[in-house]
Amino acid sequence: MAKDKKPPRPKAETPKGFRDDFGADVTERKAMLDTIADVYHRYGFDPLETSAVETLEALGKYLPDVDRPHAGVFAWQEDDEGDKGDWLALRYDLTAPLARVAAQYRNELAFPYRRYAMGPVWRNEKPGPGRYRQFYQCDADTVGAASVAADAEICAMLADTLEAVGITRGDYLIRVNNRKVLEGILDQVFGFGEGTEDAVLGAVYDREKYKDAILRTIDKFDKVGETGVRDLLGKGRLDASGAYIDGVGLAPHQADLVVGFLKSRGVSNQATIQQLSQLVGESRKGSDGVDELREIAALLHAQGYHEDRIVIDPSVVRGLGYYTGPVYEAELTFEILDDKGRPRQFGSVAGGGRYDDLVKRFTGQAVPATGVSIGVDRLLAALRAKGRIDGATARGPVVVTVMDRDRMADYQAMAAELRSEYIDPNDPSKGKIRAEVYLGNPKNFGNQLKYADRRGAPVAVIQGGDEKERGVVQIKDLILGAKIAESATLEEWKSQPAQFEVARGDMLAEVRRIIDGERS
Repeated sequence: MAKDKKPPRPKAETPKGFRDDFGADVTERKAMLDTIADVYHRYGFDPLETSAVETLEALGKYLPDVDRPHAGVFAWQEDDEGDKGDWLALRYDLTAPLARVAAQYRNELAFPYRRYAMGPVWRNEKPGPGRYRQFYQCDADTVGAASVAADAEICAMLADTLEAVGITRGDYLIRVNNRKVLEGILDQVFGFGEGTEDAVLGAVYDREKYKDAILRTIDKFDKVGETGVRDLLGKGRLDASGAYIDGVGLAPHQADLVVGFLKSRGVSNQATIQQLSQLVGESRKGSDGVDELREIAALLHAQGYHEDRIVIDPSVVRGLGYYTGPVYEAELTFEILDDKGRPRQFGSVAGGGRYDDLVKRFTGQAVPATGVSIGVDRLLAALRAKGRIDGATARGPVVVTVMDRDRMADYQAMAAELRSEYIDPNDPSKGKIRAEVYLGNPKNFGNQLKYADRRGAPVAVIQGGDEKERGVVQIKDLILGAKIAESATLEEWKSQPAQFEVARGDMLAEVRRIIDGERS
């Protein structure tokens, strides 16, 4: 009789497009999010946590670069006692859930409703280098405020946020535009009707049919440049791989209008606004957009946010279709090296804008809203590139070693004493001490020290039976030990021993001195 085959073991691997984050990465992200939350809190925004799962109906059809509804989400259909139920999906951003919340709790919330949210989102799209299917976003939005003062406030808060996390002034630029101005340009391109005849070509253009394609094309201005955008607005172009990309199909004079709009940034915000005013001509919507940009610039200037931090830039359009007014994008301007060692600017880390029609999907009534989303992983990468954080050198806990299994209570008491150190509330910068007792097999003491090194421990505490009787402990300064191992001479090693003996009652003070860098 044939033996039953054992089921194959599952592969221990992360699903494609996902990743695992370990100690230093998680700690760094939390620290950055705490800093961002502090800025948002000071501006009067309240936290909100929504479900990771929404109905497909609530999510809508606003994923960027996705033509088929819901093609880019992880979705499934409920099985309700044999009957097919609602379609559900993991949220793809934090804005669609906010629109649902604003509609669902509209009679309970105080409007304008100001909230911030932080958490993972999921997109069912092809992964690539630095592009994952699960990633963190950090949003702040104001719902119920029609005034562009809300947009100006978001831009100011974004500038404060970048500086708070460690992006210095001069290393970033927040660029602001207005979708209404773009609509004014489209009025010049297609005429003022929904489908109007172009005088030169004698062809009828469906404005809405071409609008999304034009938006996606001009959103690539920074990547492909003027010539590339002009080709894509027209017949098309060959990309770097040699593949031919079909164009939008505009006539040359129409493409000229769009490209002229993208290049209309002047030497100052005032100069840019004047040029935009001329470009939109008689378009009422375009003129309204120019007026809103003028007001935003004036509000920011009054608060001390000038063109070195926030600038009017017509090349910013944002790819999402739900934006209805001002749009903005935070770009980091310093250079980094790409995978091939070539210098390039770091690029965008945040973006957002006004979306006055999103809540209306639920209520049927217009509800103005505006907000911004920060790409958490990109901002973390930027801070690492600037040397503001370094996960490789993240500090681990103090390790209390075990010399005698029967004295585990003594060792646990040492760790508890280290962890419970009192911190002066007037000087909280030192922080609490992390500490743990080695809980592996204590038979090989060398393995305990190897463990402490792998954990990135700053200190190892050692107390055998002899030290116990004499009321002392051995303190091994692992920070200094690492320095000595790298470059110190024998004389320097003798003058600064990395391991020394102190009274048991002085253990806490000596460990604190090492951690704070006062000894080594």
